[in-house]
Amino acid sequence: MVGLVVQVSLLSLVVPYTIHADAENMTDAFSKATIVKNGRLTICKIDKSSYEVVKKVKMMITAYSSSVDQTDSTPFTTASGKTVEDGIIANNMLPFGTKVRIPELYGKKVFVVEDRMHKRKGSYHADIWFESYKEARDFGAKVTYIEVLES
Repeated sequence: MVGLVVQVSLLSLVVPYTIHADAENMTDAFSKATIVKNGRLTICKIDKSSYEVVKKVKMMITAYSSSVDQTDSTPFTTASGKTVEDGIIANNMLPFGTKVRIPELYGKKVFVVEDRMHKRKGSYHADIWFESYKEARDFGAKVTYIEVLES
């Protein structure tokens, strides 16, 4: 009997309790859910409409479209393997999936790094994907700050 009590006691020390958030009954005052991850209490945002800015980086911003002369032999597939769409940005420094904003040009619109550029462009250059060559050409080149957002 003592062995069973010890096993139950040890089990309660090893297995953490999980706290579930009831999202339907949450008010605006509670915009976060509490969960246990790896035995530690964690706060996770449910509403990802507002991101925290991790850092600001000054970059040259240009544009490209899905044509073989501007990309490679698979112009509709990004370097990360995703299909191009509005909000895709190419950069050589930031990891795939990094979310960024270009507030001076696009306000709160969030872009995701899913493509790469030729290595001669360096790290401080970003390329925004546009659906047409004309849109990309008309965008031109601009120097501004990007905001790297929390992941």
